[in-house]
Amino acid sequence: MRKINFEKVFKSNFKLKLFFLSNLPMGLLNGLKVEDFNENSASVSVPFNYFTKNPFRSIYFAVLSMAAELSTAVLVFINIGRLKRPFSMLVLDMKGEFVKKAKSRVTFTCNDGQKIKQTLEKAHKNNEPKTVTVQTTGTDKDGNIVSKFTFTWTLKPK
Repeated sequence: MRKINFEKVFKSNFKLKLFFLSNLPMGLLNGLKVEDFNENSASVSVPFNYFTKNPFRSIYFAVLSMAAELSTAVLVFINIGRLKRPFSMLVLDMKGEFVKKAKSRVTFTCNDGQKIKQTLEKAHKNNEPKTVTVQTTGTDKDGNIVSKFTFTWTLKPK
């Protein structure tokens, strides 16, 4: 199997759509978009539309969870790619806090890239699984906090 260069995937809307189509079709259907990323932070947005809404005229919590998780996963993918060693990654725990109804595009931003990088380096150096807990915050188009999520990732060198 060919190794994927996720930095190139996340920079290209076309490549991201192909990745979603083959690996995360609901991300494509829901319109997830990687807005910005570097090794320290990542932002992922999700629109408010027919496919993402719930009966209460806001974005469905599961869709918010998907966008939040992807904002942390982008950082894991990028930092694993820079180590040039295969890792398995899995969400071990997730907590969500819903502050306000999401009635417009929501952008989740995770700024815990350094924490992820340090955890991956320890796992790589010691050749043992490690966990890292990271946070991401979702804001609406007006900059209001809509929700906050905490994800615990388990990262295991192969």
